[in-house]
Amino acid sequence: MKLHFYKYQGAGNDFILVDNRENIVDHHDPELLARLCDRRFGIGGDGIMFLQNADGYDFEMVYYNADGNPSSMCGNGGRCIVAFAKFLGVIENETEFVAVDGPHYAKISAEGTWVSLQMIDVEQITRDGEAYVLNTGSPHYVTLAQQLKDKNVFAEGSAIRNNETYCAQGINVNFVEPLTDTDGYFLRTFERGVEDETFACGTGATAVALAMAAHNNQTGQITTPVKVLGGDLNIRFNYDGERYTDIFLEGPAKQVYAGDIEI
Repeated sequence: MKLHFYKYQGAGNDFILVDNRENIVDHHDPELLARLCDRRFGIGGDGIMFLQNADGYDFEMVYYNADGNPSSMCGNGGRCIVAFAKFLGVIENETEFVAVDGPHYAKISAEGTWVSLQMIDVEQITRDGEAYVLNTGSPHYVTLAQQLKDKNVFAEGSAIRNNETYCAQGINVNFVEPLTDTDGYFLRTFERGVEDETFACGTGATAVALAMAAHNNQTGQITTPVKVLGGDLNIRFNYDGERYTDIFLEGPAKQVYAGDIEI
């Protein structure tokens, strides 16, 4: 059969999107999904998403990593599927949808290219040496770095993701460096499931903003710009010294192209 798909990107984090409201595609096939995400033998993408019906919500987001396996929450994927839902006419400018980590609220610009996505509240950050470890819908390791533009993120990130502590479940590894010209940060991320550096990671950018608030003893309403290889993201949240709430991941989400592929 032919699969009709759409390609979206959010700050360079790219995804295959499929309208599966009619349950046409049985997506419980890791080999097929990995082949579709392959950049040489398939469409290519950091992951693949299926937009499906869900009782009580505008839609359900079903997300798989590029290796074809089910994933935890993907922030940039969440923003892209909101833009996709607007394109399909499922929503207008606001939505309540459900993902693997629960319900999410999002708001999209009238042009359909800028999405503010509410993330789950975060109550706990732990330490692994000098690094911060937290879950923003996906597990993240956040460590400060110097001369980040020259760092071998693949080698160092893979080593941390596959060490004794994290190898069983995996973890996303974020290297972060303060920007000199703004109050924000430069971020590079090695993502589990993709098993490589990606151009952006939404839950990673969120994790960095929260971890740096703890690192700098900031509280109150906080806005943190985060620069990634694929562009610029913005994270805003409230931190009372113990709990992070009203967390929003904001950034671009754009349709790149549509097509058909034989599966």
